[in-house]
Amino acid sequence: MQGARVETIVVNGRIATMAGPGRFAEAMAVAQGRIVAVGSTMEIRAFAPSAQVVDCEGRTVIPGLIDSHCHPDMHGARLGRWVDIGELTPTRAELLRRIAQDTEGQPATHWFVGFGYDDIAMGGYPSLAELDAAAGHCPVFLYRRDAHIGLVNSAAMARVGYTADSPDPAFGALDRDPETGRLTGLLRETAAHAVVDHIQADYTPEQFASGLIRVFERFAGYGITSVHNSLASTNGIIAYQKMREAGDLRLRVGLLASGREDDLIEAIIRAGWRSGMGDEWLRLTGVEWCPDCSTSGRTAAYYTPYVGEPVLGEPEHNCGMLLYEQGDFNARVTRAHRAGLMVGADGVGDRGIDFVLNGFEAALAAHPRSDHRMRVEHCCHVTPAILDRLRRLEVICSSATGFAYDLGDAYIRNRGAEAMVHMWPHRSMIDAGIVAPGHSDAPVCHPNPMRAMHSMVNRVTASGADLGQSEAVSVYEAVEAYTTLGAYAGREEHLKGRLLPGMLADFCVLDRDIFTIPSHDIHNVEVVSTHVAGVEIYRRD
Repeated sequence: MQGARVETIVVNGRIATMAGPGRFAEAMAVAQGRIVAVGSTMEIRAFAPSAQVVDCEGRTVIPGLIDSHCHPDMHGARLGRWVDIGELTPTRAELLRRIAQDTEGQPATHWFVGFGYDDIAMGGYPSLAELDAAAGHCPVFLYRRDAHIGLVNSAAMARVGYTADSPDPAFGALDRDPETGRLTGLLRETAAHAVVDHIQADYTPEQFASGLIRVFERFAGYGITSVHNSLASTNGIIAYQKMREAGDLRLRVGLLASGREDDLIEAIIRAGWRSGMGDEWLRLTGVEWCPDCSTSGRTAAYYTPYVGEPVLGEPEHNCGMLLYEQGDFNARVTRAHRAGLMVGADGVGDRGIDFVLNGFEAALAAHPRSDHRMRVEHCCHVTPAILDRLRRLEVICSSATGFAYDLGDAYIRNRGAEAMVHMWPHRSMIDAGIVAPGHSDAPVCHPNPMRAMHSMVNRVTASGADLGQSEAVSVYEAVEAYTTLGAYAGREEHLKGRLLPGMLADFCVLDRDIFTIPSHDIHNVEVVSTHVAGVEIYRRD
């Protein structure tokens, strides 16, 4: 990089280099998308007197934020085709009116499809009778915000072939009224996934790409410059390549190829692709399976039953469910690991996390490898015993910090307040030397990382409910979870996460100093501008 022409200098800032707590600079110079010098404003102006100037006017600058587990391809595919229930229909009554309006006069082939349904915020689920009355002969599918539970009406069940005599699918359930035995319309896990597959069967990569552009515009507004696309689909991967070719890919993407598509994983292994294949914009980070489920939806696997009011048709003594047999999961992980692929797998409850770690342990026993960077995705209920397993196996806890803010109240309701001390226990993980980046799981939770950092530092939910103050971390440690640790989880710590010479010039300018404001104000921090490779991709009006 020496001798490269400096295109841009960033001056008059309080630049958090993330080289350590309290390590700030005033200015930096950018050439060919990378930082080539860091110093005082006077030094950097003298270093490149003819460069374009980004004047921060004293504001705080942090590295571009990395969301290490989200689903932008899924979100993009649904924009314009699915109704965002959480944003557009705040009450059940309004949702039923919306369904009636959208289906009135439509043919029986017309689906009403919505995502982001929150039964806790909306006081439960509409009944089958209510959905049937609202939609008539049109099929309805409502996807819970966690993407693990769906709700359908009678027309939708007929469309996909679910009848009163249908058995539960493997690793799923068709909920039934315990008194009458009739289907309630609530579908768990693979039973709901089958309806999603039916609805999305004819979606194209072009549709994915058009939605992804809009999703990434929103992400940029929160200072996000890199994402790890969890359970990346074939259509999503094709869409990203088309966006890259067309110059439409403005955020950097790490792909966690979806283990729900056996053919996709087989093709990656057969082609000899290994983690790291790609470039600074689009890279194969690894492969991912989803064995565990949702705590807010009362399906994640725990050793002890859920508390609180059960949903109609929920199993007695409900301890959640797992979506693979242990032997089958172990074999899948071992094969991918042997092929040189980093493996991530979703573990939410303590039983679910142990299940994932069993698979990782089997793979490492068969094929020992240092610095493997296997990841437990979400990794919520980390008990002391699990903490010790994570440390011993050197497994990354890809922590669903966004859950703490957006879903923390549901966790308290479903698991009890006393269990919160083990939910997202970042203080204990940091002290044990466990790498634990943060993520939103968007669109399951809001993509704004400031909300998650707020919960990490203050240990409260969006409503202010206590999550256990003993696990609180410093602001610097919270920012690390979305910068240096996110980079490490993608094996890109040589490129991202710090604002130092040689690193990519991905950064965002904040409207206030996140490191010095009262901690209860962190969730209100806003991004003034976001820059990727030194180029501004977002500016607040």
